[in-house]
Amino acid sequence: MPTEPARRMRICTTPERDEANERLVELLGRVALRDRAAFRALYDATSAHLLGVAFSLLHHRERAEEVLQECYLSVWNAAGSYNAETARPMTWLINIVRNRSIDALRALRSRQDFNLPLDDTLAESVVDLAPRPEQQLQRALAERGIEAALTKLSRHERQAVAQVIYRGLTHAEIAARAQVPLSTAKTWVRRGLMRLKDHLEIAH
Repeated sequence: MPTEPARRMRICTTPERDEANERLVELLGRVALRDRAAFRALYDATSAHLLGVAFSLLHHRERAEEVLQECYLSVWNAAGSYNAETARPMTWLINIVRNRSIDALRALRSRQDFNLPLDDTLAESVVDLAPRPEQQLQRALAERGIEAALTKLSRHERQAVAQVIYRGLTHAEIAARAQVPLSTAKTWVRRGLMRLKDHLEIAH
C-alpha cells in the first residue's frame, strides 16, 4: 500500500505533468505557424528525452544524434498535423523518433550484413509502428518535397544530406567516403539540413 508521502507526491506531480503537456501542445501549435522561438523552446524541452529514445534503439550515440536532427526537421514540417485529441505531445514525438530510428536500423542492415539482436520489446515496436496506408502516402509526399529541395543544395551538401536521410550514414562514414576531414562532413550535413529546412518551409 503506498505511503502517505508517496500519495502526496503523485498528487503534486500530476498537475505539473499536465502543465508540461499543455506547454508542449502550445509550442507545437506555434511551431506549426513557423515560430522559430517556439521551435527552439520545444527542442530544449524534449531533445534530451528523445535522444535517449533514439539511443536505446540504435545503441550508437552519433547515429542517434543524427536521427534526432532528422526528426526535428520532420517536426518542423509536420507540426500542423499534430492533433492533441489523439495523442499527447511526447507520445507523438517519441513515435516520430522511434519510426526514424527503426528506419535507420533497417537501412544499416540493408547496407551491410549487420545483425543487431533485437529484444522482444523492440520487435513488438516494429510491428506496432508499421505505417498505415495514409501514413505511407504522407511519407511519399514528404519525400518528394525533400527530393525537390535537395536539388537546391550544393553538390557536397546534397550528397551528404542524402546519405544521412536515405542511407543512415554517420558523419564519420560520410567523411571516409568523401575522403575529407570529419569536421568538413559535419559542416556539409549541418548546413545542408538547415538549407533543406528553409527550402521546405518556402515550398510549404
